[in-house]
Amino acid sequence: MPHQYPSPARAWYLVILLTVAYVFSFVDKYLPALLLEPIKADLGVSDTEMGLLLGPAFALLYATLGLPLGWLADRVRRNSLVAAGVALWSLATASSGLAGNFTQLLVARVGVGIGDAALAPGALSLISDSFPPDKRGRPVALYITAQSFGAGLAMLGGGAVLAWAATQSVLDLPLAGVVTPWQFTFLAVGLPGVLVALLLLVAREPARETSWRGGVSMKHTLAWLSVRWRAFGSLTALVCVMTIVAYSQNWYAALFQRNWGWDIGRYATWSGLALILVGPLVVNITGWWCDQLLSRGRADGPLSVVIAGTLLLLPPGVLIPLMPTGELAMAVWVLNLCGLSMVSAAAPVALLAITPGEMRGQISALFYMVIMLMGLVLGPLAVGVFNDQFFAGERLDLACALVPVVVGLPGLALLRSARRHYAAAAAG
Repeated sequence: MPHQYPSPARAWYLVILLTVAYVFSFVDKYLPALLLEPIKADLGVSDTEMGLLLGPAFALLYATLGLPLGWLADRVRRNSLVAAGVALWSLATASSGLAGNFTQLLVARVGVGIGDAALAPGALSLISDSFPPDKRGRPVALYITAQSFGAGLAMLGGGAVLAWAATQSVLDLPLAGVVTPWQFTFLAVGLPGVLVALLLLVAREPARETSWRGGVSMKHTLAWLSVRWRAFGSLTALVCVMTIVAYSQNWYAALFQRNWGWDIGRYATWSGLALILVGPLVVNITGWWCDQLLSRGRADGPLSVVIAGTLLLLPPGVLIPLMPTGELAMAVWVLNLCGLSMVSAAAPVALLAITPGEMRGQISALFYMVIMLMGLVLGPLAVGVFNDQFFAGERLDLACALVPVVVGLPGLALLRSARRHYAAAAAG
């Protein structure tokens, strides 16, 4: 029996809800980076501890729960699973505003990671069942665009709330009592996500699309991968370079304050505008570029775009912290952002192009688990450790510049072998 898709209006309503939820997830993910300096000053913690807060506290459960939650999304009502995740990470973000010490804030960030892990498996499954294969491109693109919008809104919205809160002589809230401006920002940004969770909970869920072939076990998938690990491993390693560099930039709000005297509002405005304007534009151009290369018979086309993005992001990544002025640093960062966006958009196309259809869910989950773990754990933590251990906490600029050097050199050494093994896998 043919699969019955929902009406276009109902399908797009669900996509919009999921996209709004994804925007909130990125806002909540990036907010601590914006508030790094006031948190550090109030709680009296080191850069290494802040590195743990920005990365590993969120990443460990966020990345590792993706596989079991993907399994669960195939067996329970997906709207309920996603709604529970949105509610959990929203309340965990809000509870960060009640944290009185580093441990409490760390626990809250773990809660954000657990809730966030439920979104992607359920959302992609819901979108797939809402549209026929030849009409999924636009809704998936809209959903992915939320990454840049969410990060940008975290800067613009978070910066605006923090600036307003800083003008108040006393912030005395019902139940919470007196809070600092950064605590108020967490509360104000986190709580609205609960409304999105409620809307998702009551939305109608599309019927599941079934396949006569059924699924493939993880054991079978891993056995298939073991024969082709060089192609998948080299692609994943290249993308890990991008994620490590990208998440090391969670320190940039603090970098611009310490190095060039920018206040949080100024940094939030300029970085937020760049993320909202440049990121989606580059992502869509990259998608078109990958399609053009594939249509011309370039089976390794998406990997070529990944390599081009890697080559574009690394030099600016090293130079940004070394610029003499904040204005020049921001201009160089826009070039870096173009490279990051290219790799982000081309990597899933490259992955799916060499993956059998019946294994794409599991291999995608494994891929994102690895790149997110590497990026979120190593990126922010490395900057804090480098600054504390090598520069006595006094040279955040050198610590930030060191990360793309350390991860970029091995990445560059992989380029030739990555192209060779990927071409072999693409050829079948």
